[in-house]
Amino acid sequence: MRRREFITLLGGAAAAWPLAARAQQPDRMRRIGVLMSTGTTDPSYLAVFVQALRKLGWVDGQNLRLDIRWHENNLERGRAFATELVAIAPDVILTAGTPQLTALLGATRTIPIVFLQVSDPVAQGFVANLAQPGGNITGFTAFEFSMGPKWLDLLKQMVPSLARVAVIFSPDTPQSKFWVNAVEAAGPPLGVEVVATPVHDAGEIERAIERLASAPNSGLIVPTDNLLTLHSKLIADLTTRHRMPAIYNSPEYLMNGGLMYYGYVRTDQFRQAAIYVDRILKGATPGDLPIQAPAKFELMINLATAKALGIEVPLGLMLRVDELVE
Repeated sequence: MRRREFITLLGGAAAAWPLAARAQQPDRMRRIGVLMSTGTTDPSYLAVFVQALRKLGWVDGQNLRLDIRWHENNLERGRAFATELVAIAPDVILTAGTPQLTALLGATRTIPIVFLQVSDPVAQGFVANLAQPGGNITGFTAFEFSMGPKWLDLLKQMVPSLARVAVIFSPDTPQSKFWVNAVEAAGPPLGVEVVATPVHDAGEIERAIERLASAPNSGLIVPTDNLLTLHSKLIADLTTRHRMPAIYNSPEYLMNGGLMYYGYVRTDQFRQAAIYVDRILKGATPGDLPIQAPAKFELMINLATAKALGIEVPLGLMLRVDELVE
C-alpha cells in the first residue's frame, strides 16, 4: 500500500463510520503525531492502527487529527520531522523503530510516545524495566536480541552444511552491535563462523554479498536495520543470484524473493498500539503502561526461492512453518 492509497483509505473509511461511535468521544479535536520510516513500516501496517482507532471511536477528521511523517529511510530527515512533530504539540506520538524513537526522545521528554518495532528497549537504554517504563514512553518491543541465535539455528536447519554466516548491518544503526554480539556467541556451538559485515550503501551491500558468495557453504542474516530494509529487493535479488540462503527480520523480504522469515506478527502490535493511544488520550500516563513483548511469532518460507537455490526444505521446518510463499 502506498501513501496515496493509505490516505484514500482514511477518507473513505471515516465517512462510513457510524455517527454514534463518533459521539462517544469528547468534542475536542485530539492530535496524534506519527513518525514512520517507509520500508521499516509499510503504510499498510499504519492502516491497521487507524482502523483499530476507529473501532475505539477515534476518527481522523472527526474528533482526531493525524499528523503523519514518513522520512523515506533518511535519518537526517527523520530527526527534522521529529522536531517538527514535537513543535505541533500533539497529545501523543506513535513511532516505529529505534532511529525514530531516538530522534523523538532527543526532541521531547514530556509528550507521550507509543513505540513499536524497537528491539530490547532495556538493553538499548531507553527504559530501566518493561513493567514500569516511567518517563514519557511506552510501547511494544520487536525482537529481543536472543532472536539472533534463533535465526542462525533456523538457517542451519534449512542448510545443514552451513559453515559461514555474515551478519550484514549499517554501523549507523544503534542496535547493530547487539545483533552481531548475539549471533557471534551462537556460532561456535553450531559449528558456524560468524562474520560481522558493516555496509553503508547499495554498492557496499552488493560487494559484501559477492564476497560472501565466493566462500562455499555460506549464508546471510539480515537483522533489523533501516538501510537494509530500504534495499530489501536488492538483497533478495543478490542472494538468489548467488544461490545463498538467508533469513530476514521482516516478511516484506519474502515478497521480494527472500528465503525465510521468523519473527512476530506485526499487525497484532499495531492494533494493540491503538489501545495504548486510546488510553493515553483518556488520561493514562505512558510511563505507567507496561512495555509489551510480542505474543505471536511466525515462520515463513518462500518455496519458489528454496527451489531456485536448490534447497529441499527439511521436513522439520515444513511441519512448523506458518506460511508458505510460492
